[in-house]
Amino acid sequence: MATLLHLLPFLLHLLTLSHAQIDYRFGDSRPLVLLPVTKDALTFQYLTEIRHGSSLLATKLVVDLGGPLIWMGCDSHLGSFSPLRISSGSIQCLAAKPFTTRNRGGDDDGCTLFAENKISQMGRRGVLVEDTLDVVLADEGSKSEDVNLGEYPFLFACAPKPLLNGLAGGANGMVGLGRTRIAFPSQVSAAFSSEWQFTLCLSSSNGVVLYEKRHYGSVFGSEISKSLIYTPLLAGPDDSQTEYFINLKSIRIGGKRLSFDVEHTKLSTIVPFTTMESSIYAIFIKAYEKAAFSMNMKRVEPVAPFRLCFDSKSIKKTQLGPLVPDVELGLQSEMVRWKFHGRNLMMKVSDEVMCLGIVDGGLNLGVSIVLGGYQLEDMVLHFDVGTSMLGFSPSLLKWGRSCSSLKFDSLPVQAL
Repeated sequence: MATLLHLLPFLLHLLTLSHAQIDYRFGDSRPLVLLPVTKDALTFQYLTEIRHGSSLLATKLVVDLGGPLIWMGCDSHLGSFSPLRISSGSIQCLAAKPFTTRNRGGDDDGCTLFAENKISQMGRRGVLVEDTLDVVLADEGSKSEDVNLGEYPFLFACAPKPLLNGLAGGANGMVGLGRTRIAFPSQVSAAFSSEWQFTLCLSSSNGVVLYEKRHYGSVFGSEISKSLIYTPLLAGPDDSQTEYFINLKSIRIGGKRLSFDVEHTKLSTIVPFTTMESSIYAIFIKAYEKAAFSMNMKRVEPVAPFRLCFDSKSIKKTQLGPLVPDVELGLQSEMVRWKFHGRNLMMKVSDEVMCLGIVDGGLNLGVSIVLGGYQLEDMVLHFDVGTSMLGFSPSLLKWGRSCSSLKFDSLPVQAL
């Protein structure tokens, strides 16, 4: 109890850091925190870069939508930069639970925790450290500026270098956007004394993660902002509490409803393409093939990892991508539907062939369906973590837009 009382001032500082340190440059405007995202063409991983420490060390990280924390690969001596090592009895270490692990002794009383690379499916013991963080702010006057959060204790895990195996070239860790107090969105929200929320907009090239102070706004204009439909975010299985799940009730292909039960549907930026448990995939792929034949799409030899591929010449082009059977997800009620068109369904594998970008996840997927990164591209996704709601827009191609069209030097803000 004495230790907690001693740490109370720091806890209050952690939770209610005065945002006057941050937005004094923009007066009463509502700044955006920008996390530019690029897509690695070789691995299909989404990457961002953060700068931290007094030297503003640039570090490239893989974006993990459901990741519980930020971790970086560094040696036991913390490499060439010197963040503060967190002790096991600190309030920061308590905030990192349940990811902390028992110290084995000889660790300088450090706060150890479990860091995971979901791509290689490896996990290693790391140490919790803190450092300052540099972010980009933009206001309604269309100007942007780098601002260091100064005293804000940016927490991350320092993990062994072998944990980097499987990450895109140059990546030195992962930034988790999951539902924990030490994930990146929660830490930024605490720094701004703002609501726990963020907006994700991915593309095949450039995208962005946005955080706005107070209420949600859009850099895409009011028409797109008002198009967002909201559905509850659900708690996942016991081993996936940090991930984002939605309540999928039905799937339609070309307007025809499929007959099967779906339990858990997860959103992921780590899985490149939507993945289905084998029994569901078998029903889905059969129905999609039938719908494709009804549109005179010519099937060709499959290209791994895809099962269903077509001659590109047999498919017309539209503003929403290839003209193919659309896929519609019925969420918590039949009134809430999420529709995917050709741009988010067909993957070009050559000039002559395109394939349905949905794959078989086997019998041990762990969940019924994982919505992969390709299906989430060029849509505005608003994660209101505080209220457990997800807002999604139609494809931005409907307005002739793309997530890659966002200009970081000119960001108008329009409230919903």
